[in-house]
Amino acid sequence: MTQTQEPVRSRTFTWADPSVNAAQVGRRSGLDMLRAMIAGELAAPPVMHLLDMTRMEADEGRVVVELTPQEFHYNPLGSVHGGVLSTLLDTAAGCAVHTTLPAGVGYTSLDLNVKFLRPVTVDSGTLRCEGTVLQRGRRTALAEARITDATDRLIAHATSTCLILPLP
Repeated sequence: MTQTQEPVRSRTFTWADPSVNAAQVGRRSGLDMLRAMIAGELAAPPVMHLLDMTRMEADEGRVVVELTPQEFHYNPLGSVHGGVLSTLLDTAAGCAVHTTLPAGVGYTSLDLNVKFLRPVTVDSGTLRCEGTVLQRGRRTALAEARITDATDRLIAHATSTCLILPLP
């Protein structure tokens, strides 16, 4: 794709080696891992830096993550790309499930069903995405996530099914 916009904008970001956190998976409960990331004891995963997700809260069965829309999130229509919003929803829903898992147990997303309700731009202000576990069984969990803008309007909603599995 040719860049025709002047002046050219750029962005640089850094991240920590993700294998350090991966080595902790299975040794700590999901809630302990997320709280260690929030406290800075473990690095945030690279995707958080890639998309510039900020501030996270974690309690059993509930996670909140925030993102302030930036131009680098935009699609060709001049609004935040749906994939960015879907990633935010998937993060909150999946991490909410993670908070319910003991050490030695992991999860993976089986599906993510997203409904976009409003476009998002830099004028939307900080987005707040809250994920909550609706039901957790032995093998699967159902979670939902909701994105609201700075004026508390609902932007997008998602449901996610996660497969719960023992870790080696």
